[in-house]
Amino acid sequence: MKVMLRIFANLVLLLSLFSCQNSDDKILTKDIDSKWNKKDVQKFDFDVTDAQNQKNIIFIVRNNNDYPYSNLRLIASIEHNKNTISTDTLNYVLAKPNGEWIGSGFGDTKEILFQYKLNYKFPQNGNYSVKVVQAMRQNILPGIEDLGVKIQNIKP
Repeated sequence: MKVMLRIFANLVLLLSLFSCQNSDDKILTKDIDSKWNKKDVQKFDFDVTDAQNQKNIIFIVRNNNDYPYSNLRLIASIEHNKNTISTDTLNYVLAKPNGEWIGSGFGDTKEILFQYKLNYKFPQNGNYSVKVVQAMRQNILPGIEDLGVKIQNIKP
């Protein structure tokens, strides 16, 4: 039953993301399966063919009630041809002070979008990666089901 609910939730996620996106937007996701090891790097590879146009880089986080914190700390970097061009330490709030999850969704799983880079201009066309590691105090972080990156084109 839980597997069917998870498949249904992933299908709803994909449909909602694709219905709201520009055809040029890229959405890349990784299934973390509620066991994010501090050493596990989530890597999202993509090509930029229109570096002259600015883009928004947005994280998509899906968490469930097993997640023990109200925030999520990440270390994110952007690489071009295996050279790091940007590294950031990020702190995102997942819950209100009363413990209620901020994200949307039904059941135990909530989804929330976090802005990473807005109006970002890639230096040149080519192959890029966004790499993300969790920076929480637990070596194995429970409750994060999926992590995604949306590369959103900004219309001039």
